[in-house]
Amino acid sequence: MEQRSLFLNLSPLDHRYYLANRDLFDRLGSYLSEEAAVKYAVRCEAALLYAHIDSRFPAAERERLKASVGALEAQVSPEAVYAEEEKTQHNVRALVNVIKLHLPEELVPYVHLGATSVDMLDTANALKIQDAVRGVIVPLLAELVTSLSVLARGEAHTPQIGRTHGQFAVPITVGFAIAEYISRLGKSVLEIQRLSGNLKGKFAGAVGAYNATSVMTADPQGLEREVLAYLGLEPSEHSTQLVEPEYLLRLLLELNVAFGIVANLADDLRNLQRSEIGEFREHFSVTQVGSSTMPQKRNPWNSEHVKSLWKAFAPRVMTFFLDQISEHQRDLTNSASGRFVADYLAGFVAAISRMKKVISTLVIDRSRLDENLSRGAGDLVLAECVYILLSLAGEPEGHEIVRLITLECDQQKRPLIEALKSRPEVWAKVTAQLKDSNGWDANHFFSHPELYHGQAPLKAVVLAEKYEALMKPLLGVHL
Repeated sequence: MEQRSLFLNLSPLDHRYYLANRDLFDRLGSYLSEEAAVKYAVRCEAALLYAHIDSRFPAAERERLKASVGALEAQVSPEAVYAEEEKTQHNVRALVNVIKLHLPEELVPYVHLGATSVDMLDTANALKIQDAVRGVIVPLLAELVTSLSVLARGEAHTPQIGRTHGQFAVPITVGFAIAEYISRLGKSVLEIQRLSGNLKGKFAGAVGAYNATSVMTADPQGLEREVLAYLGLEPSEHSTQLVEPEYLLRLLLELNVAFGIVANLADDLRNLQRSEIGEFREHFSVTQVGSSTMPQKRNPWNSEHVKSLWKAFAPRVMTFFLDQISEHQRDLTNSASGRFVADYLAGFVAAISRMKKVISTLVIDRSRLDENLSRGAGDLVLAECVYILLSLAGEPEGHEIVRLITLECDQQKRPLIEALKSRPEVWAKVTAQLKDSNGWDANHFFSHPELYHGQAPLKAVVLAEKYEALMKPLLGVHL
């Protein structure tokens, strides 16, 4: 086999990102590489041979013949198939010719008998993507959701200022902010697992109408089910030469949904690491360099890296849609584009792996959280609460009263509590209603705006526990 430096490869997936994700990419390669593609195609041809053996050979011969078929995966090499393809200029016929070299003479006529190329290619593609998703991608996503759940539960009560439109809003907690991504990503992981189990195969012939197999058997659809049962798949409800593309398309779209959720998380984390915010910080090792010229820099480069991978790969969803269309029973316009699904899955895995690293080593600066909430936003974040209290006390213009007071606070740079106390009638309504509603003392409440966090801690804990439990069955499932 040719030995080649990684750094001569064209795709950064095959050098830069491979070196950063060697174990993950090696596992992906066992499902998605060209060597794996040959292995899965051989497996599909073997399933057809098993069905022929069951129906055409005496029971006494079947064990011996099936053993010879079972050895094919180890015997048929991609090098031999590619060498044969140089002669045939047809990949599947090349595969068939190589398979025949390793079988007893009596089985040779039945290799590929009744099948068309895409019976094998689409079925093999469903198998390998299902295995890659369930063996690598879903467990990795489940690990990320679990890491987020641990973080959210641990920081469920850690106060943080909420933000909308980039502006201070009302208080939340760190755990609550993280729980958003637990909920969004957790649901997506479960849907990816479900959709990966819905991939289909086919053994329906050149146009999907069972023309060839109708010559071979009175029950061609039964034969199709038998062949696919060897592989653990069900038939596509309707086939042309192709399996209906929507089975795979829906899975890829949900993967892209998950990619977008993780990119959104990366963006939030990146922004919270800004110098003027500084609430979070990515781990920075003692040997790490942030800038080639500014030694003090500590860039949020991992979060930026995740978003950058999303920018590179998420637009490929358009190609997934384009591959949905094939003229009549089949054309070859997806023959090249369809091969890059493996690249997309590798890019997705690289991003998830990097985000998992960010979350597992994330540094939270509680002093900056407190500074931004208490001294930055101040008690003005309680303006909503004051309006609600006034309205509950029967004041019809509560919102307008508080809006004008906040303008005064902005102009005069004074705390909200001082402005309220300068209006004894308003202050009396606020203090009485706050006591009646929550039993809180107004002076203490306005000195601790982080108390106004609603159900944020509870929501963080509930969602963390829910999705941590849902992810457990999906963790560490390596096929």
